[in-house]
Amino acid sequence: MNKKIAVLSGDGIGPEVTDQAIKALNAIAKKYNHQFEYNTSLVGAVAIDETGYPLPEETLTNCKESDAVLFGAIGHPKYDNDPSAKVRPEQGLLKLRKSLGLYSNIRPVKAYSTLIDKSPLKIDRIQGTDFVIYRELTGGIYFGEKYLSEDGNTASDLCLYTREEIERIAKMAFKAAQNRRKKLTLIDKANVLESSRLWRKVVTEMSADYPDVSLDFLFVDNAAMQMILNPSQFDVILTENLFGDVISDEGSVIGGSIGLLASASVGNQHAMFEPIHGSFPQGAGKDIANPVAAILSASMLLEHFEMFDEAQCVRNAVDKALESNVSTSDLNPSSTYGTNAVGDFIAESIAKS
Repeated sequence: MNKKIAVLSGDGIGPEVTDQAIKALNAIAKKYNHQFEYNTSLVGAVAIDETGYPLPEETLTNCKESDAVLFGAIGHPKYDNDPSAKVRPEQGLLKLRKSLGLYSNIRPVKAYSTLIDKSPLKIDRIQGTDFVIYRELTGGIYFGEKYLSEDGNTASDLCLYTREEIERIAKMAFKAAQNRRKKLTLIDKANVLESSRLWRKVVTEMSADYPDVSLDFLFVDNAAMQMILNPSQFDVILTENLFGDVISDEGSVIGGSIGLLASASVGNQHAMFEPIHGSFPQGAGKDIANPVAAILSASMLLEHFEMFDEAQCVRNAVDKALESNVSTSDLNPSSTYGTNAVGDFIAESIAKS
C-alpha cells in the first residue's frame, strides 16, 4: 500500500522524536511491503523565523494533499516569554486544526505495568488504568471571539458551541465506548456554564441511540480530582476544548512521563498524529528526549490507514523496549540510552518480529 505522509517536525525536540517515528514507519514499510512517501514542511517558530508565518500556505497545501500528517512539537521561549508578540507558533497549530477540520482529539492514557513505579501517584491508585479522552478541538473558547479594551485593562474570550459541533465528536466517543468497556463520562461545568448545559443536553439525547453504553457526568473540578484519586474508573472521556486540554495533560502523570502519550486529531477528511508533549527547547539537540510518544503516534497513524496488524507490531516493539529497560532518562535516570538509541531498538524489534 502506498501512502503520502506530511511531516511537520516543528520546533525544539520535535525533529528528533519525529525522526524516530519515521524509523518505525520505515521498518513497518519494509516488513509489510508498504511504501510511505514523506513530504516535509515548516510549522511553528521555525516557520515564523523563515517565512514570518507560523503556518505557511505551502505547509497547509502539503497537509491537504497527504493521506495523513505526522506532527512533532511547536513552541519557543522567545515567543512564550513575550506577551506582546502578535505572531506565535501556537497560532499555526490552531489554524492547521481548523483548516483541516480536525474536530476530535483522541488521547489514550495507560498505566504500563513495567513503568507503574515511575508514576508520582500511588501504585494501588493507578493500577489497571486504561482510558481514552475525546476532546473537541476546533470550537469553544480557543476559537471564540476575543476582545481587549483600548486601555488594555479589560479582556474577554467567548466560549461558543453549536449542536453540530457537539454531536459529531459525541458520536465518535459513543462508538469508541461501544468497542471498549461501554462507559462514557462527559466532563463539563453545567452548574455554571450555559455552553456546558448544551453539551449535557445534546449528549443525553444522543445516549438513547447507544443503549449499551453507560453515560455519566462529572463537573470538571471533580473530574480533575477523580483522575488522581481513582483514574481506573474511566473508560471513555468526552469533553470540550479547554477542559480537554487541561484534563489530558493531567492524565499524562499517570503513566510516569508525558513522553509516553500519543494523540490523534481527526476530522471527516484529514487526520494528524502527534505526541502530546511540548517542544522542550532546553533538551533540543541533546539526544535526551523520549521518542515513545512520537512512535506511538505513528502507531495511531497506521491504525488510521486500517493497518491494524502493523500498528500492533509497533506497540509490541514499544512494550519490548520498556520491558527491556531501553528508555531515556526521564523514565530511568541511570539509563545510557538516548533518543536515537531507543528509536533504533524499537525499529530493530519491528524488523525482527
